[in-house]
Formats: sequence, C-alpha cells, structure tokens
Amino acid sequence: MVSAGRRFERVVDRRGLRDFLDLTDRVYAGEPRFVPPPRQQVRRWWRDGVPMYVLRDGGGTVVGRTTLHTSAALDARLGRRCQLFGLTEFTGPAAEPLFAALTAHAAADRELLFGPVALLPNQAGGVITSGHADRGFVDSAWNPPRYVTAYESAGFRRRFESDTWICPVTGPGDGPATRIDTDGAELRVHRGDLKRLDAQLDLLRELLNASFAQLGYYTEISAAQLRRQTDGLAYLLDESLLLYLTRAGRPVGFVLCLPDISEFLVRVRGDLHPVNQLRLLATRRRYRREAVLVVKGVLPAYQGRGYQRILSAELRRNLHAGGYTTLRSTYVGRDNPASAAQYRALGGRPLHGYTFYEKAL
Repeated sequence: MVSAGRRFERVVDRRGLRDFLDLTDRVYAGEPRFVPPPRQQVRRWWRDGVPMYVLRDGGGTVVGRTTLHTSAALDARLGRRCQLFGLTEFTGPAAEPLFAALTAHAAADRELLFGPVALLPNQAGGVITSGHADRGFVDSAWNPPRYVTAYESAGFRRRFESDTWICPVTGPGDGPATRIDTDGAELRVHRGDLKRLDAQLDLLRELLNASFAQLGYYTEISAAQLRRQTDGLAYLLDESLLLYLTRAGRPVGFVLCLPDISEFLVRVRGDLHPVNQLRLLATRRRYRREAVLVVKGVLPAYQGRGYQRILSAELRRNLHAGGYTTLRSTYVGRDNPASAAQYRALGGRPLHGYTFYEKAL
C-alpha cells in the first residue's frame, strides 16, 4: 500500500497483466517515437514468475508499473546485492509514489536499486537522457525528458552511461571478404544461413560471452536464454546481416544486425500475435530500408587488430546491396571508444544519450 489512496500491488491474474501492458498505450498515446516491447515477451516473463507490479490511483486506474526481480549473476558481477526493476513506466504525478513503493518493496537483504532493466542490462532496458527528438527502435529505449528529471529528483544516479548511434548507408564499402593476416593466417567473413541458424546461434553465443566478459554490466548468456531472446528470429533475419569472422578457420568475431521493424511494432502496439506475425512476414520487404545493429564483438585475444573493421566493411557492403539506407546501433558504453570509432568511420553520430540508474538502499 502507498499513500493518498494509491495501491502498489503485484500482478496476479490476466486482468492485472492486461492493465500492466495497457499503461503504455496511455502514457505514450499518439507518440510514434516510443517502440513498445513485444507483448508476448512480457507475458512470457509473467508466466515464468517475474514479479510485476502496478501502481493504481484512488480510482483504481493504473498510473505506474514496474518489475521487481533479482539476478545472482549480476549481483556477483557488480559486487552488490541488487534489487532490479524494469519495464518501468509512469504518468507524471505517479513518479514519486512509484519510486517510493520501489524502495519500500525492495527485498530486505538488498543493498541497491538498479534499473530499469528487462530483465538484465545486457538484454534491454535503460533510460535515454538526450536525443529525445529522435525516435526509438527495437531493443532500445525511448522516453520523454521528464523520466530523467524524475529519476534524478528521486536520488538515483547514472551508471554505465552510453550512447546509441545512427549511421547513413552511403556506399558499398571496400575490401575483400577474405584477407591474409600479417602472420599468414587466412581471415574469412561468413554470413548467416537460415538452414544452419541453430548452430550459428550457438557459435555466436560463445563469441558473445567471451567478447563481453570484460564489461562491467555483462552476465553470461546461457543457451536457453539466447533461444528465448532470438525466438522468432528466423522470420526476421536477413542472412547477409549476420556475419562472423574466422582466423585460420577459428571464429574470432561477429556482428548481428536485424531489419528495423520498429514502425510495425508501433502500429500493432507491440502485439505480435500469430496474425500480426503473418502480416509482418508478408510485408517484411517494407522493413528492409533500415537496420539495427544488435550486438558485435571480437574475442579479447584478437582485439585491436582491425578485425571488427573487416566485419564492418562487409556489413556496409551488404547493407548497401540490400537497399538499406540507415543503420542504428544499440547502446555503446562511453568507456568503449574503439567501438564508437567504428561508427564514426561509417559517418555516424550519437543518437540517444543512454544510462541505467542506481540508488543505495
């Protein structure tokens, strides 16, 4: 319970879940820059037991929502017992009571509120702190400027500040797909193959976990987690935008881009039920003008050798050949200038300032 007739309550039935999901329709009514998370994903998290809460006003209307969950892996990574929160949305007057309820309902043994994450920082979440005039996109955040004011007025401080990026696709790029390294080892770029997608996803998971292990917020992705995160990928994938690099036959780097279906998600309010999936499949050529770079990496032992530049050149060539005009990237930490330099080399610029928030308990 919270003051002024408001109630902070856990979602325990489908009616409550519907109210949880529908809040964004009101908070972002008529706002095309906000891209809702797929409703099927949120429903699956609820079925899996992720604790979801709504804040109701005196009349019973939902004015705020959040999750309250934990991760032993992230606790170990950060060295703190974190109360995670995510999928956090609120009307203007609801910010203060929602954050008060978050604090009050944090587990007694938690040291830190951290979020918004859905469900972990290496999956999705975050708050944009600048660039609000530019729309959001798949796997990234968009929120009005008042969210930043609300968090920071409530005593949250920024953590893992980053930027998303936007790059024009202006030319075919250069360089062959096969090169010879300085020691004579062959470097070869390979592309995705829907017939071998499961095996290639396993390969990417190994590269991803090894490449990102040095990042402060990253927790290892299991095979089961990756399967869930990429559920439905086959009907979206443009094979030419999933690339990996081998050195003497051994995979050492990768990049994964997807066609940007943000416009479709906005139109269907994030509801990818079977009929809408069929509609998307039937019109997918329409959504191959812009792309989202979801993740890229190089094994630590081979970083600094220009391998990511080889992948970027091949990606640029394939984007141009596929008729894409724009590439957006999910957030890149400001403590990772090498990754940002690759976007600048493509003529890109920072799109949204990006952060997570933490508050001591």
